Amino acid sequence: MKQFKIRASAVGQIMSDPRAKKDKLSATTMTYCQEWLKEQIYGVKKFNSNKYTEKGIQMEDKAIEYLSKLNSDFYIKNEESFENDFLTGTPDIILNDTIIDVKCSWNMWTHPLFEEELPTKDYYYQLQAYMHLTGKKKAKVVYCLMDTPDELLNPWSDVPYSYEGLDSKYRIKTFDIEYDEEVILKIENRVLECREYINELNEKLDK
Repeated sequence: MKQFKIRASAVGQIMSDPRAKKDKLSATTMTYCQEWLKEQIYGVKKFNSNKYTEKGIQMEDKAIEYLSKLNSDFYIKNEESFENDFLTGTPDIILNDTIIDVKCSWNMWTHPLFEEELPTKDYYYQLQAYMHLTGKKKAKVVYCLMDTPDELLNPWSDVPYSYEGLDSKYRIKTFDIEYDEEVILKIENRVLECREYINELNEKLDK
């Protein structure tokens, strides 16, 4: 069985601290480890998609194209995956000194127009992992407000809306992230703790 490594996009799922001081891992982290082990045992990955992630997948290329036009630069979607002893990941855009990760907001209500800090801690961990894997020291999480494909809309609750005519200041929100070596050390330590827990689970199965 292969050794446990954490995907950059899933780092946040193992970084929550346990409620009780006597516990090493949180319930969320243990659940993630259990599901990872099941994937290895049964050879099937858990399907976690929903309409929000599906929009991100479908509209990512158009969002990158839109950002390229705004910045008068040609952003190329990265297809290369990176890996070390603890992490794996495939950043969206890799520049000379910066990683850019593109997030497509579901609609204007979920778009973080007025947020001053990155609203999702999971994305902070994700970009820390990307920077560590690629050797970059700067990263950006860029939320893009793109039109939602009609097939993803719920006719009872989702109203079709086009953002094409809006000024980019209403469609783009950027959060800058600096590389933090201490955060990386915490992630690596948590991966080691997850491996210990997974070994314990395997030992119980062997009994």
